[in-house]
Amino acid sequence: MNSDNRLGAFLRARRELVRPEEFGLPGGGRRRVAGLRREELAMLAGVSADYYVRLEQGRDKHPSEQVVTALARVFSLDDEGTAHLRELARPTAARPRTPRRPERVTPGLLRLMDAWSHTPAVVLGRHLDVLAANPLAAAVNACSVPGVNQVRMVFLDPRARDVFPNWTQIAADTVASLRATAGTDLDDPRLTELVGELSLKSDEFRRLWARHEVRAKTSGVKQFHNEMVGELTLAYESFAVSGAPGQLLIAYHAEPGSLSERSLALLGSLIADGAPGVESRRAGTSAGP
Repeated sequence: MNSDNRLGAFLRARRELVRPEEFGLPGGGRRRVAGLRREELAMLAGVSADYYVRLEQGRDKHPSEQVVTALARVFSLDDEGTAHLRELARPTAARPRTPRRPERVTPGLLRLMDAWSHTPAVVLGRHLDVLAANPLAAAVNACSVPGVNQVRMVFLDPRARDVFPNWTQIAADTVASLRATAGTDLDDPRLTELVGELSLKSDEFRRLWARHEVRAKTSGVKQFHNEMVGELTLAYESFAVSGAPGQLLIAYHAEPGSLSERSLALLGSLIADGAPGVESRRAGTSAGP
């Protein structure tokens, strides 16, 4: 997890992703490193090579705002990635870790989600555990039910590649989202356990985690293959749950007039009629562990 040198691990991972050709530098040939050399990145960021080496090695952990901005520019970080880099560079006081309480979804939010008969909705916890899912969400994606960790499901459940036609993008987005929710708290025992397990069991997860990409779930589009109604293309919006740090409410919707809207309506009617294979998924409305 590189918890002792988080900034250095981030810098090295992002440096290895920068293509020298983007800055007019020769690539390929006899280069022994992926991406930029340390002295090349230092030159592009306007800092000395010695200083940059100290940053990567963890001998200097708190670069100035000017240096952070320069590094973010070379790495082509977006606003979210830059904010993450800034957080890594910020001095933090050591705090005693107190055990976290199990994550719960309030009864009021569960009732609200159940009332959304035409809107698939799920609540995710700080480690992307599914804490709640209304009947339509559980019918859209049988893997999104309480007790399931979405990261573990994407990489270890064979059904995931059937559920998500564009699995490769979903996998990358899921890992980047886990990093976003974890922030700089890489010592969290639950996160350490999850990342350790997946790194051992999935080469693809290990490769994506090493990229240090940060991208929170805010809005976007997902494609699903549903065993009852076929292909679904659904947009989603996410909302932080007030009073429950780390929890996200994610609501899905289809483009008005689209085939996906008609398929989603059909799926809703199957739930209402108690079609075989649908009724059992109503358990997805519980708060989970």
